[in-house]
Amino acid sequence: MPVTDQPKLITGNANKPLASSIAERMSLHSGVDVGLVDARVERFNDGEIFVEVFENVRGEDMFIIQPTSNPTNDNLMELLIMCDALRRSSAARITAVIPYFGYARQDRRTKARTPITAKMVANMMVGAGIERVLTMDLHAAQIQGFFDIPVDNLYASPVFSLDIKDQFKDRMDELMVVSPDVGGVARARELAKRINSPLSIVDKRREKPGEIAEMTVIGNVEGKVCLIVDDICDTAGTLCKAAEVLLENGAKEVHSYISHGVMSGPAVERVTNSVMKSLVITDTIQPTQAILDASNIRVVPTAPVFAQAIMNIWTGTSVSSLFEAESLGPIYDGMYPAE
Repeated sequence: MPVTDQPKLITGNANKPLASSIAERMSLHSGVDVGLVDARVERFNDGEIFVEVFENVRGEDMFIIQPTSNPTNDNLMELLIMCDALRRSSAARITAVIPYFGYARQDRRTKARTPITAKMVANMMVGAGIERVLTMDLHAAQIQGFFDIPVDNLYASPVFSLDIKDQFKDRMDELMVVSPDVGGVARARELAKRINSPLSIVDKRREKPGEIAEMTVIGNVEGKVCLIVDDICDTAGTLCKAAEVLLENGAKEVHSYISHGVMSGPAVERVTNSVMKSLVITDTIQPTQAILDASNIRVVPTAPVFAQAIMNIWTGTSVSSLFEAESLGPIYDGMYPAE
């Protein structure tokens, strides 16, 4: 492990507010001023990306904070080019902090003559010189195996459980965790165990991508406050339809906890006009002004958990300790009062 006074953080253009918040949290907890390395990540007139690092990074333990969110290709190329610049500048180790891992939905061949793009992107990252990856709520856990380097996959569920216990502290016995599809049952079950709530499933049948033909609720949700749990909210069509179906089946209220708020196209308008009482997302993807202005959308920060994970990686201590709400409680001090 490189011997340095502190880890060095650098960011592209994907989510600068999150990178700044991570640096602030690390400074607060370490007592050492941790700033973002001075660099410019710009484009030539034809769209080519150019990176220049203005500080000496020789022998440093570098952390590139860059979600590969929309525009996915630009942000991915920024990450790869920043890595190349750091590697050629003799950085000792390069860790990619990718709060939202783009292309993760293409993790297997669902039909003939289709790519496994998540594996291809993993190969590109390793080839660029990335030596470790830190991410949150990968769409499919097996993507960790696509890399031949260490991958630390954090989970949003411990953070969500803190928020739920604070927001629904007087109604915990009314809660029902709902998976919006069969594929997300493991994720929903994990949160249900943390808050000691029952689990239900919305089974959906698709005619083609982007369209839902039929939805069926598996489990009794009558009189329950339903919490839909998923990793990605893209156009919000499935989410809003699932909320309607749950209410039709007797649910008292519907709220949603989604790790990554992609929120493409009409998503914000759909959520605003939906029957959902609230949608809670994290800031792994920089929220747009429309998201911030929406009355029933709330954003919870991930900077505290990423800052602690980076410090743990740098010092060689456990990252898996952050999977437990007991470990996150002190990290999120002030946000959620002690029980």
